[in-house]
Amino acid sequence: MVFANIEYLLLLLLLLPYIVWYVLKRKRTEPTLQVSTTRMYMQVSRSWKLYLLHVPFVLRVAAFVLLVLVLARPQTTDNWQNTELEGIDIMMAVDVSTSMLAEDLKPNRLEAAKQVASEFINGRPNDNIGLTIFAGESFTQCPLTVDHGVLLNLFHSIKGDIAQRGLIEDGTAIGMGIANAVSRLKDSKAKSKVIILLTDGSNNRGDISPLTAAEIAKQFGIRIYTIGVGTNGTAPYPMQTYAGVQYVNVPVEIDEQTLTQIAGTTNGNYFRATSNTKLKEVYREIDKLEKTKLSVKEFSKREEAFTLFGLWAFVCVVLEVLLRATVLKKIP
Repeated sequence: MVFANIEYLLLLLLLLPYIVWYVLKRKRTEPTLQVSTTRMYMQVSRSWKLYLLHVPFVLRVAAFVLLVLVLARPQTTDNWQNTELEGIDIMMAVDVSTSMLAEDLKPNRLEAAKQVASEFINGRPNDNIGLTIFAGESFTQCPLTVDHGVLLNLFHSIKGDIAQRGLIEDGTAIGMGIANAVSRLKDSKAKSKVIILLTDGSNNRGDISPLTAAEIAKQFGIRIYTIGVGTNGTAPYPMQTYAGVQYVNVPVEIDEQTLTQIAGTTNGNYFRATSNTKLKEVYREIDKLEKTKLSVKEFSKREEAFTLFGLWAFVCVVLEVLLRATVLKKIP
């Protein structure tokens, strides 16, 4: 425990002159009676009130000490603790191109992917997980972290119209998405390093080809699980027109061959998710991965701890007043 205003503890020095004054005052004001002998009083028992005579003084001193401690603001100490957890390092690479707004998965591909991925994150509290998003370009939305609350907030903030609003170049740069995720995992000390790549198209943007990025991942011992999202044939896609939103059927063009090669190069697996249920299969596979120990530094914030001291000071004051007004009441 620490004190935010430790200088107030100097007020406790005032107790020394107060105690001296109390002792001297008792000696000067204590009544005396001269008698020839005290033999007749030897058999008389002492009143129980005699044992309470100095209790009000003790209560007053205790109340003063407790009030000084309240002024000094006692606080629980900062607690840094190193712990070891079992987990793996995972980077999730999610396609956010405009085609992810197709509604063959409900409510659409991107929202379905976010929902299933969120359930996966909640089910693995000990894993280091990060998030990369890509369309025509790629960037890290959240670096590797065990603070999954922050990760989920950043994940849920991703909107399907991010490319339509020009916040990111539209297209599908699978190679760039992998390369970005690899840059976050390459220095990891975990034995199991995984990228979960989710896309609904084929590579048509970026300076790095998907297979080249997969080879780089392999060099760093990173396993890639690829997921092709979308039904077979065509999918309903919402188009904004002057008459409102109109749905058109667009062909589903997933480069399954490339996605399979990426997974094969890194000893991962390729999954085709034609529904929300199918999308969960990849996460069941990841649960089978070997786990490794992570060193985590936990931090607990300071908390005020003066309430209990203030409560006991109040109790001491009340008890002193009650004693002086009842059993120890003085008659002039």
